[in-house]
Parts: sequence; C-alpha cells; structure tokens
Amino acid sequence: MHISGLLGLLFYDFIFFASFTPINLFLTSLLLMVNQIKLHKRELFCIALIFWTGIFVEFLGVNYGLLFGEYSYGRNLGPKLFGVPFLIGMNWIILTTISGSISNQICKGRKIPSILLGSLLMLFIDFFIEPVAPTLDFWEFKDSVVPLSNYSGWFITGLLTQCFYQLLFKYKELDFSVNLYLAIFVFFLFLGLNL
Repeated sequence: MHISGLLGLLFYDFIFFASFTPINLFLTSLLLMVNQIKLHKRELFCIALIFWTGIFVEFLGVNYGLLFGEYSYGRNLGPKLFGVPFLIGMNWIILTTISGSISNQICKGRKIPSILLGSLLMLFIDFFIEPVAPTLDFWEFKDSVVPLSNYSGWFITGLLTQCFYQLLFKYKELDFSVNLYLAIFVFFLFLGLNL
C-alpha cells in the first residue's frame, strides 16, 4: 500500500492518491491489530487509552496551541471531532505500537529503556512526516513553520503512550511492526525528497 501510494503520489495523480489517506490509515491499523499475538482486555484497554490520549493532546494543540504549537488539520485525514481527525488517534496507536515493539526487542524487555527508545523512534519518524504533512493536506503550522515545541510535544506524548504500551501490552509482536515502521519511514523519506 505504501509503495503504490508513493508511486501514485509522485508519478500519477497527487490529489487523487492523497485523498486515500483515511483508507490507508484504517487498513494499516486493522492489519496491525490482526498481527498482534494476543489481544486480551488489558491490551484492548491500552489501545483505547492510547487512542484517546492522542485525541486529547491533539485537541489541546489544535484548539489552544498547547504542546505542539499552533496548527490546524486539513481535509485528507477524514472526519474531525473538535478540529481533530479521528484517524489521528489511530495514528498514535500505530506509531506507539510499532516503535514500542522495536524498542522492546532492542532493550530486551527492560521497561524504562524501552519507553525512552520507543519515544525517540516515534520522534524520529515525525522529523520525516512534518515537511510532507502540509503538501498532503494533513496539517499545517502557523506561518508554515514547525516549531521546536512540536518535537518536544511529540516526545512527551510519546513517553506517555509508550508507558501505556510497555506496561500494559504483555505480548509484543515484532515482524509486522518492523516492516510497517520501515514502510512509513521510506514513504515519507522519498516523498520528502521528491516534493
């Protein structure tokens, strides 16, 4: 999906392919959940917690300029609640889960290092998403400048969602997470280089 989307954006019809972002995010979320080893009540509670944490911090950002700076969402992330697309909550789940799975493996299950590394992996991806986001009509910051507070806000929120994930998810899937992390990274890297 990411490869065909990238090729479509770069070589066919940018607006047409960008409009499929909600479907891509939904399918990616679904595939991520299907590939989890075990989803019990505790894991489902964690997913809901990450989703609503993401929605809440983005609500503070969009409406009050807190954490991330002053920005607004475009049309390509689908329906919104108080200015925040529902799919942004799914995006926080995706990035938390894949980054947390990778950091858990690298840190051999040690909680504090896994939380810190997972947050850094989320922040790393954001450096490649931010330059492309306005072009895709995802979101745009005031005066088209991404403030440093955005990155500190991402890291702080990442620390919180990683705490939830590392403490509540018992079985952490790795293979799909690594592939998805690389797919997202390559997608935004090459799109950023060609815009």
